[in-house]
This record gives sequence, structure tokens and C-alpha cells, in this order.
Amino acid sequence: MREALASARQGIRKHDGGPFGACIVKNRDILAVAHNTVLRKQDPTCHAEMNAIRQASKKLGTWNLSRTTIFSTTEPCPMCFGAIHWARIGHVVSGTSIADAERFGFHELRVKNETLRRLGRSRVGITKGFMRRDCLALLEDWRASGGEVY
Repeated sequence: MREALASARQGIRKHDGGPFGACIVKNRDILAVAHNTVLRKQDPTCHAEMNAIRQASKKLGTWNLSRTTIFSTTEPCPMCFGAIHWARIGHVVSGTSIADAERFGFHELRVKNETLRRLGRSRVGITKGFMRRDCLALLEDWRASGGEVY
């Protein structure tokens, strides 16, 4: 999660996108670290999780990211959770919630990862609230920086 936090801070400084970071790990080896680049790339799919999945897939030369864990500073949105499921990532660990991001003004879909997992019969493991204070500070830093909310 520390790598995801550092990447998100970098994104805040550069105004690349929202205050979100992700890191994909396999056997304690970091495969990918990314932050949100929606604003820089003018692409609404460039969430931190999507960017990290693309990097990890390229690095491994496969779409199948089985036996990996993704650390996300905020609970993945439905698009990202779908990609996590389809990439066969085994576990998602998040800091803040979708509701937290919404409270900071982000245009969120109010569908929790647990709901998506249940409805889609996904096997992705979910851990919430990991390093929550540090992840919440990202949202506060974003607000203080005057970052664009989308």
C-alpha cells in the first residue's frame, strides 16, 4: 500500500487525475505501481487500478494475473472491480471506501465491491480499511491542492 500511496501523491503533485493509487504484487514482488491519469490523458478509464493492470499484464506478457493482490488506496469502482475480476486477481486490499471518495466530491457509482462480488459470483477476496488514515489523507490533500473533481 505504501507504493500505491506514493504514486497517488505523485499524481496529486502533477494534477494527473484523482488522488488514487494502486500496486499489484505477486509473491511479495511488485509487478506494477500506478496512479490515476484521467485528467492528463483525458481518458475516463485511466483509473489507478486499470493503469496498474495494464502495466502488470504487459510485464508478465499475459492477461491472467492469478495469484496476485492489488492494493488500492480507495475501494475500486465497478469498472475497476470488473477488470480485477476478469484479470483473475486473487485479492483486493483497499484503504478508503467509495462513499469516502463521494464525500470528497467524486462522481461515484454507489456499488460496493462486496455487492459486485456477490452478484457476479466472483472469487476475488476483499480486505477493506487497510491503512485507512493514510489513504484518507490523500483525499484531503487532493482537496487542499484544488485538484479537479470529476
